[in-house]
Amino acid sequence: MNDLLLQYKEILVYLAIPVTSALVGWLTNIVAIKMTFYPIKFVGIKPFGWQGIIPSKAAKMSSISVDLWTSKLINVEDLFSQIEPEKVAYEMRPEFDRIAKEIMDEIMNEEAPEVWARVPNKVKELIYNRISKDMPEIVRDMMKEIQDNIEDMFDIKDMVIQRLTSDRGLLNDIFLNCGNAEFKFIERSGLTFGFVFGVIQMIVWIFFKEFWILPLFGLLVGYATNWFALKLIFQPIKPISFLGVKYQGLFIKRQNAVSAEYAQMLAHDIFTFERIFASIISGPTKNRFMDMIVDHSNKAIDEAAGLSKPVINILAGKKNYDRIKNIAIEKVIKELPKSIQPVLSYADTAMDLENIFKDKMQELPPEEFVGFLRPVFQEDELKLILVGALLGMAAGIGQLFILFGNYNL
Repeated sequence: MNDLLLQYKEILVYLAIPVTSALVGWLTNIVAIKMTFYPIKFVGIKPFGWQGIIPSKAAKMSSISVDLWTSKLINVEDLFSQIEPEKVAYEMRPEFDRIAKEIMDEIMNEEAPEVWARVPNKVKELIYNRISKDMPEIVRDMMKEIQDNIEDMFDIKDMVIQRLTSDRGLLNDIFLNCGNAEFKFIERSGLTFGFVFGVIQMIVWIFFKEFWILPLFGLLVGYATNWFALKLIFQPIKPISFLGVKYQGLFIKRQNAVSAEYAQMLAHDIFTFERIFASIISGPTKNRFMDMIVDHSNKAIDEAAGLSKPVINILAGKKNYDRIKNIAIEKVIKELPKSIQPVLSYADTAMDLENIFKDKMQELPPEEFVGFLRPVFQEDELKLILVGALLGMAAGIGQLFILFGNYNL
């Protein structure tokens, strides 16, 4: 009876090899994926520690991504050509009235508060309206100039890199959402591939009980499960038939679904008009934009002076006119972020980026489409595979001592 129990025990121990190998393949693949994206911030004391591969190279990955987007999906000039200057001016109409009143009150309260307080409200309203009247034309002219010189006023690469390096979690999310099904496949395939290798490992172990067999196979399992999974995600590029079944890279097969998800994130988390405008007024090209604002404002104030200029000359003095213009221009620039708010919804709708991104991604040939996820693995593909191999070898050593510690090897 004891011999029978020992025999069954030995059989169960052998059967545990493919099961353990499957778990090793599964766990090593999970760890490899986690190490690709997490932790977002470095943990440890340099040079010892770890930061997710993608977050640690956010600037480089952002640069790769924006080059891909601008070459395959988006043209900055076409993007801004969708926005109608007249519509922008219409949306900002209430803001013009507010700014005109605030500019005039601010100037006169600073220059001649007592006299301004005695000016009849009807006269003030005439002055406010005269200033406000020409503002739509100013905005139309500025929008046309922006459209004509957009590459000088908007650095799309800087905007994207600043956005993704300041929020490395968003960079993670883009790739994780885009390749969600593929990452799950990598995890699950570790079980399948690990079990298959484990069966081979078990057969070899039955005939060759060398101490190095299990660690070696653990290393091979960790290496091969990652390698096979990556190959199946991106290859074959074009469908091939084998035994009547068509095969194609998993990521490529999901091109339409991936395109919709990817486009939604780009349009709502990165390329919003609000972020584009913020980049224009605060990015590396801001001086070019501010010069344009000053030029148009100077011209507009002079043209709009009409009724208000004599009043200003009388109340504040002719010699102060230029200084007053500077106060007005500073006020316009200060109010820009707030005054542009009514335009945001219209501009996002006009640019229609989500549909543009989606349609263009869906039309890409497979060999170009894979580029939207491939950089994640290309950046440190060998490192990920080697991590899986080392973890597999460690598991194989553990397997050797736990399952066969009582054997004389």
